[in-house]
Amino acid sequence: MANNEDQFKKVIGHAKEYGYIFGSSEIYDGLSAVYDYAQNGVELKKNIREYWWQSMVYMHQNIVGIDAAILMHPKTWKASGHVDAFSDPLIDNKDSKKRYRADVLVEDYAEKLEQKAQKEIKKAAKRFGEAFNEEEFVTTNPRVVGYLSKKAEILSRLARSLESEDLADVKLLIEELEIACPLSGSRNWTDVKQFNLMFGTKLGASAETATDLYLRPETAQGIFVNFLNVQKTGRMKIPFGIAQTGKAFRNEIVARQFIFRMREFEQMEMQFFVRPGEEMKWYDHWKEYRLNWHLSLGMGKENYRFHDHEKLAHYANAASDIEFNFPFGFKELEGIHSRTDFDLKAHEEHSGKKLKFYDPELGENYTPYVVETSIGLDRMFLAVLSHSLMDEKLEDGSSRTVLKLPSVLAPVKAAVFPLVKKDGLPELAQEIIEDLQWDHNVFYDEKDAVGKRYRRQDAAGTPFCITVDHQTLEDKTVTIRHRDTMEQERVAIADLNAIISKDVSMKAWLSKK
Repeated sequence: MANNEDQFKKVIGHAKEYGYIFGSSEIYDGLSAVYDYAQNGVELKKNIREYWWQSMVYMHQNIVGIDAAILMHPKTWKASGHVDAFSDPLIDNKDSKKRYRADVLVEDYAEKLEQKAQKEIKKAAKRFGEAFNEEEFVTTNPRVVGYLSKKAEILSRLARSLESEDLADVKLLIEELEIACPLSGSRNWTDVKQFNLMFGTKLGASAETATDLYLRPETAQGIFVNFLNVQKTGRMKIPFGIAQTGKAFRNEIVARQFIFRMREFEQMEMQFFVRPGEEMKWYDHWKEYRLNWHLSLGMGKENYRFHDHEKLAHYANAASDIEFNFPFGFKELEGIHSRTDFDLKAHEEHSGKKLKFYDPELGENYTPYVVETSIGLDRMFLAVLSHSLMDEKLEDGSSRTVLKLPSVLAPVKAAVFPLVKKDGLPELAQEIIEDLQWDHNVFYDEKDAVGKRYRRQDAAGTPFCITVDHQTLEDKTVTIRHRDTMEQERVAIADLNAIISKDVSMKAWLSKK
């Protein structure tokens, strides 16, 4: 575990050193759990967003996008259930004075049982080799059965207690499991209390006449209130989807793990409207489609898993998370939810406006059901960054730090170097940049020896380095170096754009299965 913590610290340090993420208002000692995306970070974030948009909107003729306002009529949040039900169960440790989410403390305990079971399975697989039958071992080995059944029992009890709002039992569960404060090791806990997560604000010129509003805690409601506007103006037929990316705000009391849980964050959501009774078919479809999107980036199938929800939200009849193996363990990256007709019916009731769809094929009006895919852009950023950062031992005994970002997402696609700062080489390098920058984000660097420049670009995640030397003046060829393999080849300047485009094109990456 310590090794993973060290890796996570490296990721955080690297993110600042190479211009990916800065603490917000750092010169004023920062603001807790709020971050700024730096010059490389803003590019990586934009590329992830575009990779999602291309896959969800441009690759589907029946999905369109919107960009709804952050501020919405206050009745929106009453209708959606956020005013009454959008809260976290929090518990304080009396000795360390630290506050924790009670459900997360229990889930982390359950995850340790899963890790113990996986350790036993790995040991057995090594011992038995090819003769190993994992399915049989998992169901018959007393230790593994014990770990997994205890995990299931704990999560099931937690779900029941949260469902019935029995917060006293959640505390009892924490005490029975002897869960200690991760910071102090103390088991001296307060009672569990619910805490609403919405940020309040005011709209109006004076305090007396101002309207109480909320900063949106999710982007989905902007889609639901515009359902009919989009359907009619776009002449959309069921099934169809509305996609949106944008900022959301939650007053997270327990904000930690860098950009994994923040107070201001960005979501990428798609609400898919379907006929009642067809929601489970589409729920399964989107689970598979979204997992394939993640796998297309080549970050290892073993680093993803589905986690079906024990406790369903008030609006859902099925819910599953795609979890990613972050340096601090498997955690939620994306949620796929079957939201039933809760949202549209609730907005109908609170607004007094009809939000039904007339289905010409069935000859009837109905309230569509909704299947949602919702991914945190910042969490996706962290997944990509933490998975890509590595230290490599080289054949000559030296080592390098390299950020092996999927090239389609890399902030800078190519760095162009003149071998020396004279003999017309800088001018020629600038000409190459002027040609490439129409299609790619490229970078010029003439400082230090070429080897040092390579190392800098490796650590920044740049897929290609192009060196202009004296031979370039004679035959219009350059050396192109590949980040991941460090291989170098001599190519014509005229071929550079095609070589880079082939490697970084969304089509090449998204069509991977």
